[in-house]
Amino acid sequence: MRTNQPQTIYLSDYKVPPYLVDHVDLRFELFENGARVHSILAVRRNPEAGAGDIPLELDGDSLVLESVGLDGVTLNEAAFENRGDKLIIASVPERFELAVVTWLEPQNNTRLEGLYKSSGMFCTQCEAEGFRCITYFPDRPDVMSRFRTRIEADKRSYPVLLSNGNDVDRGDLDDGRHFVSWEGPFPKPCYLFALVAGDLVEKRDTFTTCSGRDIDLRMYVEPRNSEKCDHAMDSLKRSMRWDEEVYGREYDLDIFMIVAVDDFNMGAMENKGLNIFNSSCVLASQDTATDLAFQRIEAIVAHEYFHNWSGNRVTCRDWFQLSLKEGFTVFRDSQFSSDMGSPTVKRIEDVALLRTAQFAEDGGPMAHPIRPASYMEISNFYTLTIYEKGAEVVRMIHTLLGPDLFRKGSDLYFERHDGQAVTTDDFVKAMEDASGRDLSQFRLWYEQAGTPVLTVADEFDAEQGIYRLTIKQTIPDTPGQTDKKPQHIPFALGLLGGKGESQPLRLQAGEQDAPTERVLELTGETQVFEFHGLDGCPVPSLLRQFSAPVRVRYPWTREQLLFLMSHDPDGFNRWDAGERLAVDVIQSLVGTPKDAPVDSRLVTAYRHLVSDSSLDQALVAKMLQLPSEAYLIELAESADAPAIHDARERVLKHLAIALRDDLIACYRRSVEAGAYQVTPDQIARRSLRNTALAWLLQINDEEGRELALRQFREADNMTDRIGALRALVNSDYEDDRAQVLEQFYERFKEDPQVVEQWFSVQATSDRAGQLPQIQQLLQHEAFDWKNPNKVRSVVGAFAGQNLAAFHSPDGSGYDFLADQVCRLDDSNPQIAARLVTPLTRWKRFAPAHSQRMKTALERIRDKAGLSRDVYEVVHKSLVG
Repeated sequence: MRTNQPQTIYLSDYKVPPYLVDHVDLRFELFENGARVHSILAVRRNPEAGAGDIPLELDGDSLVLESVGLDGVTLNEAAFENRGDKLIIASVPERFELAVVTWLEPQNNTRLEGLYKSSGMFCTQCEAEGFRCITYFPDRPDVMSRFRTRIEADKRSYPVLLSNGNDVDRGDLDDGRHFVSWEGPFPKPCYLFALVAGDLVEKRDTFTTCSGRDIDLRMYVEPRNSEKCDHAMDSLKRSMRWDEEVYGREYDLDIFMIVAVDDFNMGAMENKGLNIFNSSCVLASQDTATDLAFQRIEAIVAHEYFHNWSGNRVTCRDWFQLSLKEGFTVFRDSQFSSDMGSPTVKRIEDVALLRTAQFAEDGGPMAHPIRPASYMEISNFYTLTIYEKGAEVVRMIHTLLGPDLFRKGSDLYFERHDGQAVTTDDFVKAMEDASGRDLSQFRLWYEQAGTPVLTVADEFDAEQGIYRLTIKQTIPDTPGQTDKKPQHIPFALGLLGGKGESQPLRLQAGEQDAPTERVLELTGETQVFEFHGLDGCPVPSLLRQFSAPVRVRYPWTREQLLFLMSHDPDGFNRWDAGERLAVDVIQSLVGTPKDAPVDSRLVTAYRHLVSDSSLDQALVAKMLQLPSEAYLIELAESADAPAIHDARERVLKHLAIALRDDLIACYRRSVEAGAYQVTPDQIARRSLRNTALAWLLQINDEEGRELALRQFREADNMTDRIGALRALVNSDYEDDRAQVLEQFYERFKEDPQVVEQWFSVQATSDRAGQLPQIQQLLQHEAFDWKNPNKVRSVVGAFAGQNLAAFHSPDGSGYDFLADQVCRLDDSNPQIAARLVTPLTRWKRFAPAHSQRMKTALERIRDKAGLSRDVYEVVHKSLVG
């Protein structure tokens, strides 16, 4: 068992950096057997650090130190202390120049932090603490420096040499080598440093800003991906224009570059002027990417570009403030995606992720506030709480202030803190100062973990025509936090009359021109709201647009949910009513006999959705997707995953049998003519068509089988091709399954991103993804343990989405995941720590499952040499 526990870092211990680095001059000598890094730092004492003689301490990780020089004099080993993770010089002047030379082996760097190689190219990932893997440096975001970088490499092997800022010098060297120098005009923290060297194809475009400046846009990809750049480039230009129009933010450099990298732990990185992307998050063509991939790429490109202001120009003081940049930027990219497509569908997608995964995080052992109070390993806190819940908190400020005052607040924030490293308090203060609103209670959202629960009760006084809502808020205990205070919650609602008409919401008797939707502000533990002048008891439409990240408990009847599905003018709440109805029906069947009846009203409701072509087809496509097994597990008190899977399958098959003819008609009606386009209308039709196909194959419908085989053969886009593949793989047609899987692989085996989709289709299938098949995928020629995308597409997809197989009663799925986590911990601890998440929810499951999950966690805990990344997650899971 591990005995040396990692050190816990606390927000309360924050101190300003004792030394600042005004300028960094870097020279990289890149070779096949390693890289030599020469750094020259212009350092000065921080006047805010106080008096006294303070040693200079620089962070390092996995470095070979070759030399240290101070003001031109090489220091002997007695003049400094090299601890490996720290380089310490006991006494230094007020101002000085420090020269450090380090040797690295990027080709052996499987952690993919700092400088490493991917598909033969050199690249970097420095957020959060990767720069210390390149050279000794005060690796913290509140040390902001101007960087100049010179890269030297073999010209034939690495013709493209990139770094942050502007290209200021280049030339040839001896022995077939060359160099390029880059200089950034703006100070930045070292986590935003980037370098790329490789044999890459350059795609160029331009963008003219609102002030008339021409920006040089460049994308760099491997030659085989040269035809997959157009969508990302167009997305970038749309993002730049939108940020000017909505937030008044103009790009500040002359060049903006994007590089696609196959081996990457994250989705993408917003390095100043040189964004590095996971290939799966930037490369797309009609033949290789699905509609969802196109939309995801547009959102991620926008997200990383928006970071130029919300993250780069104004950055985090410390990593506890991570949501300062991530939550704000996720909110911005969500706004952008809503404006580019269907706002209702985008909101449904965001909330589905939040309620399924982030609420689970809030209710689990790793629960933490949006601004954590402590951590052991910062890479474990790139979480849905930081990103998605952080975005919801910003959205609530937008709701409380309104769009005009929110824009005024963001303008003040950028103006006040440009070039600074700041805190979440600084962000909220700018919103307060711009709007005149007191947000002191609202700050509790940043301090308290957990998902608030709103219990809603109502009564109607027919004699006085008054409808009363009583809302009580509670916040469950989370690790380290109990007895929480009420939070400031915006609660949007409407009331519907007997025919579906929206009712005026009069908070005072006789109120004139009352709106039909209001945002109530909850600030107390219990509040009562009265609505006057109603002729009859209304049906409440609660938490419209999901105006706050909370759980709502209200005793809806199935009749009320059916009514809201048909009549609610709020598209999100129509979907939500359908989701709640399906959840109620599925939950009622868990653990019941196979022949237990399914509520016939569900068939009626879904028949209306499938057959009525006048409805918003994008919304219909979302409403036809039954609640996921992950969401149903999250709602269960003591989850039995196989039983939940069986109940959901019974409902799906019951619906498919009852609606068979309607599904065939829906499929044929949704077949489109004309060229493929990524538009909301076409996306909705393809989604409807593939949903209908999937349902038909669930009941082994012969006509559905023929439609799927024909669609697979004739599809002119990846959405339809993989839709047919998935339907056939999830059917009982074993020969067809084997045939289409083989044909798909043979056609796309040279494309890594498509092969990842092929892996995922199998790993998530309860028919093709049982544990023996998963073991075979790990032995496949295309699988690569060093590539995070391949690992996620098999191991992550199996444990996170193939829940009935993963939660096999014999515990084999848990043992399998523990084996893979232990294996990966030695090579890539970040990925290992993220993969272990399904096991951390062990207390959520029925005893037969939970004990086996706990045993698997204990086996991981007892691994010799366990990384601090995995140790933190496993330790908190077992203790919390």
